[in-house]
Order: sequence, then C-alpha cells, then structure tokens
Amino acid sequence: MIQLKDVSYVRLGSPDLESAEIFATTCLGLQIAERGKKDLYLRSDARAHTLCYSEGNPNDQTVGFEVEDEASLQEAASTLESLGHAVHAGSPHEAEQRKVRAFIGFRDPTGNHIELVVRPERSGRRYFASRDAGITGFSHIGLNSSDPARDERFWTQVCNARVSDRIGDIPLMRVNAIHHTIALVRAPKAGIQHINHQVESSDDVLRSYYFLSERRVPIVFGPGRHPTSGARFLYFEGPDGMIFEYSVGVDEIEDETTHRPRQFGFEPASFCMWGSKPAGMTLPNN
Repeated sequence: MIQLKDVSYVRLGSPDLESAEIFATTCLGLQIAERGKKDLYLRSDARAHTLCYSEGNPNDQTVGFEVEDEASLQEAASTLESLGHAVHAGSPHEAEQRKVRAFIGFRDPTGNHIELVVRPERSGRRYFASRDAGITGFSHIGLNSSDPARDERFWTQVCNARVSDRIGDIPLMRVNAIHHTIALVRAPKAGIQHINHQVESSDDVLRSYYFLSERRVPIVFGPGRHPTSGARFLYFEGPDGMIFEYSVGVDEIEDETTHRPRQFGFEPASFCMWGSKPAGMTLPNN
C-alpha cells in the first residue's frame, strides 16, 4: 500500500503569470518564494513552496503528495505499474523544478495528474504573508472524480487514505489525523475542484469575506460551517476559475481504531450548517 504522509503542493498552468501573482499576493495572501520567467513559486507555511503557477494551459493541474523516502517511492511506482497506471519517473531537472529530492507522476482513475514526492524542501525563512489573511498553511484539496466510488477504492485500497465522512457519494478522506486531505467531488472531467488554506481564527475568515468582497473577488460559498469537519469556511474564485478556500477549526481524528465514517445526505445542510448556499460554485450531482 502507498503510504501518503501529507499533501505537498499544487502546480497550476496559467496563461497570465502577472495576473496570477497579483491575485496570489494581494488577495490570497501568499508569499513569493521565487519568480522565474515561466514559473512563480508561492509559500503559505514553513515549506519552500506549496503553490506553483507555470506559464501554460490552465487545464494543466497537478497535486503532489509526500511519501516517506526513495524506497517508498520505488515501491509506489511498482504498485502503480502493476495496476496498469503509466508512471513517469521525474528527471533530476524536473525534481529541481518541484524542489523535491525525487518524484514520480501518474494519473488516478479519473485522470487527475498526481505526483508522489520525497523530501520536499522547507525554508529556513519564516513564512511572511503578503497580506494579513491569517494563513497558517496549505491543508487539503478537492479533486474532481468521474466516479467517486471507484476513485474512493483507489485512494483507500491502493493508497492509505481513510474515509472520515461522506456527503452523498463524496468521500472526505484523511492521510493523517486531519479530518480530510482529499475530497472527491463528482465532475465530468479531471481537475482540482478547490485548494484549501487554513487560517488562524474565525475572525480571519470573516475579515477576508469583507476584504475580498470590497475588491470584487467572487465569493462562491460562505461564510459558513461544515457539519462534517466542523470547519468555518469561505470559498472564493481565483484566476482561471480556480476555487480557493480559507477554513479554520477542522476536526482531527483522535482514535483511528474507533472512528466510523458518518453518512450525510446530499443536501445543502450537509455542506453548511449555517445555511450558506454556493453561488456560482458548482456542487456535484447525484
């Protein structure tokens, strides 16, 4: 079984790096770690980067997950190839671009581009936000899934993800104690459904609601509270239609042996217990 330790980074293609940089720094609140001609590396915590915009097609979207060591990476490659997944072994240059020791790339059953990485770089410098959004770190992603039941089997049987809760057929899955690191959301094609950053307090969520609203950043969901993880949240739209989320107060699973996934109905109250409903944000269909 492939042992995922944590989500490491997201890589997004963008035809307009200048606009992506303006949004990431003045709205989202990330710190520029490195700016090249075709790449923009951004920090949100102690890691060297957690988001990278690269000049290119917005449909080029990749999620990186950390595994323990290079032996684990080779075992993962063998496991994936035995199951029929084409595996790309990253070159030293490609690893340098990702600021990791080594990596492999493959596609999950829906076609999402996934990378498994070893030794992602951390920074000796303290994360210094470009604006006071209260970000404490990159935390989880939503992934599109053309068949959530099938993809849940992949993430839980091939990898070590565990289901914390379900909303309809949407599994919220953890790879460590945090309630969820991966959410699979039904969609017709592969892609990243949303990118989450944790913030320090509920005040940060509400401050950003007013801050982003004043700057006409589309708010697509919230402020609200998820009944599943308990997190207070705000979703908003960034460049190329990507959805970003701030949240705080997400539950942790304290006892792996006794936790049982709860089943929530596929209805608005299962997404927000305060009554917020998505505006311009597509929720999956049953």
